[in-house]
Amino acid sequence: GHYISVDTSYEGEKAVLSSPELYSEEWSCVRLIYQIATSETSATSPDPARLNLYLRQEGESFDHLLWSAKEPSDSWLIASLDLKNSTEKYKIVLEGEMGQDKSASIAVFEIKITSGYCIECDFEENHLCGFVNHWNPNVNWFVGGGNIRNSQSVLPKDHTLNSELGHYMYVDSVYIKHFQEVAQLISPKTTSPLSGCLSFYYQLKQESSIVFTVYLRDTSGFYEEIWKTDSALSADWALAEVDFNAPYPMEVIFEVAFNSAKGGYVALDDISFSPAYCSNQTGTPFNPAQAGCNFEEDLCNFYQDHKDGPGWSRVKVKRNVYRAGDHTTGFGYFLLANTKFTSQPGYIGRLYGLTLPGNLQFCLRFYYALYGFFQMSGTLTVYIFEENHVVQEKIWSVLDSPKGVWTQAEISFKKPMPCKVVFVSWCKSFWDCGLVALDDVSLSLGSCQAADLLLPNPGECTFEKDECIFTQKKRGRGSWHRRRGPTPTSYTGPKGDHTTGVGYYMYIEASDMVYGQRAYLVSRSLRGTSGKQCLTFFYHMYGAGTGLLSVYLKKEGDDEEIPLWRRTGEQSISWLRGLIEYESDRNYQIIFEAIRGVSMRSDTAIDDILFQAGPCLEVEEIQFSSGYPDSLNEIEY
Repeated sequence: GHYISVDTSYEGEKAVLSSPELYSEEWSCVRLIYQIATSETSATSPDPARLNLYLRQEGESFDHLLWSAKEPSDSWLIASLDLKNSTEKYKIVLEGEMGQDKSASIAVFEIKITSGYCIECDFEENHLCGFVNHWNPNVNWFVGGGNIRNSQSVLPKDHTLNSELGHYMYVDSVYIKHFQEVAQLISPKTTSPLSGCLSFYYQLKQESSIVFTVYLRDTSGFYEEIWKTDSALSADWALAEVDFNAPYPMEVIFEVAFNSAKGGYVALDDISFSPAYCSNQTGTPFNPAQAGCNFEEDLCNFYQDHKDGPGWSRVKVKRNVYRAGDHTTGFGYFLLANTKFTSQPGYIGRLYGLTLPGNLQFCLRFYYALYGFFQMSGTLTVYIFEENHVVQEKIWSVLDSPKGVWTQAEISFKKPMPCKVVFVSWCKSFWDCGLVALDDVSLSLGSCQAADLLLPNPGECTFEKDECIFTQKKRGRGSWHRRRGPTPTSYTGPKGDHTTGVGYYMYIEASDMVYGQRAYLVSRSLRGTSGKQCLTFFYHMYGAGTGLLSVYLKKEGDDEEIPLWRRTGEQSISWLRGLIEYESDRNYQIIFEAIRGVSMRSDTAIDDILFQAGPCLEVEEIQFSSGYPDSLNEIEY
């Protein structure tokens, strides 16, 4: 047969293959048979060859990265990707990146889009839907049927076609050498959250006991048993149904263990999935968004214990140049512990979260900032309370010294029983106590490490690894620099980035520039769309001599740049959020322009740029403004 491969004669370019326009109201599965081959020497190259698969939806300026592979292999591999049902038209785009390796090759043998879920299989096709046998010297899953009578057990007709021609998977005990050897059949990994009913047909023919078990395995290798055969014999195909919940990527593993070589066999066929639970249970899957809060409106689902007294207060700081505001927007609300001077010598504040279901892997992220502590122990600690409130476990506490920067913390945890997250801040004596601030608490399913491995959203740029879709347009010597930590000049620029507090941002170094000099950061050409788009970003304009920061839209074919947003002069010591709603039906570029102000205290910075399809959900009060309000340094309760 034929395959297609990336032409390596063009250096540094990406090879792009795009599908025709597709439309599918049903859930469907993309199967890709591919191979990345490299020479022995280049296996550990820092910039390896990659194959990426994107979903290009109508009305969006950016593609969504569904899958990416860089592992070399000497045989064809299969990737299975779930595509959610959608009312929009879309295209599938394959991109080959050669990286630094001159000897690499990337090839694709087959792309197939079928309706249904990737986890379903009738084993009638030779790719076996991406299911693989975990090879074992003695017991393995084999393909049975298709008129092949190659085993000493008398094997059944298959279930799909009910004939000798159909196929199924089976494990036979004939070759068993050791007690309790297991054969594993592993499904493709789910790529979209699934919950519902998993069903399959199986046959057991046993002389002595066979243990047939179905597990879920997450990316960290944790097994959870979801089904096991009862000892009843089934000489015919029996239907098994099991409630299935995979909020993050999981594999389904069908495992068979024999006790002796006369064990008989197990056969498996027609695995299918339905998004409704098998039993009558109408439980809605847990929505982790309910467990987070940015404290803009209220405490969301958090609450305090009144017998502690009000340890945490919801406060807001007006834009000013002395005291930092919140993390969400720079001028919104956050929580502050120990704000009211109480008559007691110390204080304790406990903030309780929502009850979380047991047996799920969670990732908790939040931002904290500390001011003026002499003694660090106990300033901020996170506990897990199990529902009976008997067990509490400390899972995190502050270690670093205070610096007044919003710093991100992330913690993965998994508990067998329902539990709550509790934020505790306390201090024994008044003289040791400073201020503890907390904001933007979020919870997601899956471990934090798994989330970090996910590929970045193309419409988002945090500058952590590189400049993403942006490039410099040099005119004169004004340029943007990527940096972490504080800028070199005092009384200007940020102390840390907005993404994590210890990451990277882009800024102009005013001491290398002259008054009125400009620096441009220009996006690559973005796809025009028919609807509104929303651009969010964070900017930092602190310093007595601060100049201008402007954002422009430049449409393809036009010379002029349309001004969308501008700020002049010193704004705040905090990172502030900017929002811009715009539309462009032609391809376009977004340009960030910074102009140096009258003195060196003019370091302007930007971070966390995010493009989203559709209108902005909030409105920014002022698009063009200068200066800041006079009422400085007030904390509002």
